[in-house]
Amino acid sequence: MSTDTPASAPAESAAERYLAVQRSDEFAGLRRALRGFVFPMTVAFFLWYALYVILSAYARGFMGTKLVGNINVALVFGLLQFVSTFVIAWLYSRFADRKIDPVADRIRAEMGEVTHEHGPRG
Repeated sequence: MSTDTPASAPAESAAERYLAVQRSDEFAGLRRALRGFVFPMTVAFFLWYALYVILSAYARGFMGTKLVGNINVALVFGLLQFVSTFVIAWLYSRFADRKIDPVADRIRAEMGEVTHEHGPRG
């Protein structure tokens, strides 16, 4: 009996291919582009949220200032938290469409060609 397992050879080559893609300049650029958007946007959102919380805790007079009728600064800031969340999601969607998805699709297509040579993907 042989200790070689021919069925595992394609899996090993596929695993090696995944590692090669992970080490590639194209994949590194993809990760760099993603981090270049996600990290600054996350920091900006947390700072904006922290400002809202800090003002709510320590600047009650300012936050309680009436703008129109019963609508005060705190309510407007609170609603702007939702608006900023949707704006960030929209900006990310545009960014991903232009910068992330084309590269990811190219990498995925290359990987698909390799895995189809070795059998169906699971």
